[in-house]
Amino acid sequence: MGRIIYVTGGARSGKSSFAEDHVAASKLKRVYLATSIPFDNEMKLRVEKHKEQRGENWLTIEAYKNLYEILQNKIRDEKIILLDCLTVMVTNLMIMEEERDWDNIGKDELYSIEKSIEAEIKGVFNFVEEKDLELVVVSNELGMGLVPPYALGRHFRDIAGRMNQLVAKRADEAYLVVSGLPMKLK
Repeated sequence: MGRIIYVTGGARSGKSSFAEDHVAASKLKRVYLATSIPFDNEMKLRVEKHKEQRGENWLTIEAYKNLYEILQNKIRDEKIILLDCLTVMVTNLMIMEEERDWDNIGKDELYSIEKSIEAEIKGVFNFVEEKDLELVVVSNELGMGLVPPYALGRHFRDIAGRMNQLVAKRADEAYLVVSGLPMKLK
């Protein structure tokens, strides 16, 4: 059947630490599915900090697309996956594959982009269900801030918000982390 736990919160809210602690407490063989691409020194330092926090008892997979196939090929006897982070995955899927004129993008192209991102997420759900694993998804809550002043920001906020809803709806449990304090939503 598979089990999904959704963890959301703002930047530096403690959501990743909460999710990592949950996974580590399970004592199951674990996978860290890292979706970021560390382009600059700041991001490289962040990745290193996360690796140090986790310790050595994790299989780390660095990927943001073709996740069903990658998980199929890499996971053997691991029982729990931490996907960190969904919003970074959405970002990469939106901007890494091809250049787009976000100021003038048509609704059909936006719809197609969103559906391909949704399919990627549902592929992870399918893998988790087929293998009867637990999946913990970390994502940023984007809907509490200002409306972005540029088109790409608004499109990202809308798509990421709908992907957060998709995961939250499917999740067996959901948490909002604020200032390091987890609040159970469901």
